[in-house]
Amino acid sequence: MATYTHGHHESVLRSHTWRTAENSAGYLLGHLTSDMELLDVGCGPGTITADLTRLVKHVTAIDTGQEIIATARQNAPEATFGTGDVHALDFPDDTFDVVHAHQVLQHVADPVRALREMRRVCRPGGIVAVRDSDYPAFAWYPLLPRLDDWLALYLEIARRNGGNPDAGRKLLSWARQAGFSDVTATSSTWCFATERDRAWWGGMWADRIRDSAIAAHAIEHGLASRGTLDDLAAAWREWAQSPDGWLSILHGELICRK
Repeated sequence: MATYTHGHHESVLRSHTWRTAENSAGYLLGHLTSDMELLDVGCGPGTITADLTRLVKHVTAIDTGQEIIATARQNAPEATFGTGDVHALDFPDDTFDVVHAHQVLQHVADPVRALREMRRVCRPGGIVAVRDSDYPAFAWYPLLPRLDDWLALYLEIARRNGGNPDAGRKLLSWARQAGFSDVTATSSTWCFATERDRAWWGGMWADRIRDSAIAAHAIEHGLASRGTLDDLAAAWREWAQSPDGWLSILHGELICRK
């Protein structure tokens, strides 16, 4: 079983609650209609979920823990929530018109099995929609060596935890293995380049690499010391303070028709 590398520290939720359907599910929005039943897998704090409730008939949302579900309920009171495992969804076959997962498959133990389950609970003619980032494809400037060290450390932690930090590029392959033949693959990016955006993103990662579950995993696996994590946090602050600072985060996206 994979371990969720990020956890739900405040620095993680600071990022997750920034997400909206517009900035994180734009590839899906044109396919949604007001008569649809949608399952949101790995809903996190529910900010994307909340937007989706305004676009479809009803949203059912699941995540793995009660604590994050309680937060999601506050942000998306119109949705129905529960806990669940994407490897074994607790729904009958052909239940939903749309099954959506954002930044989920990179963290699960068996992404092909997860997609098969998402396909199973999707109605014939329905859509399975997934979007995942691709950490090795992150691009930034200035080229700070310690940010290269940050990326190498994150990749090693994620892989040791059973995840796929390069999931974005693998989504199409996984979907084909899961039995989908009608698949539209696209990509999109988040870009952080303004002074405000750099301060937010750089400050978030400075805190995350020192204090979240990522930091605990780094120390537990013997991959970094507290001093190393402090250095990586300082690198993110240095990047954020640079007037030339620019960061682009690549995502793979799929619309899979059943």
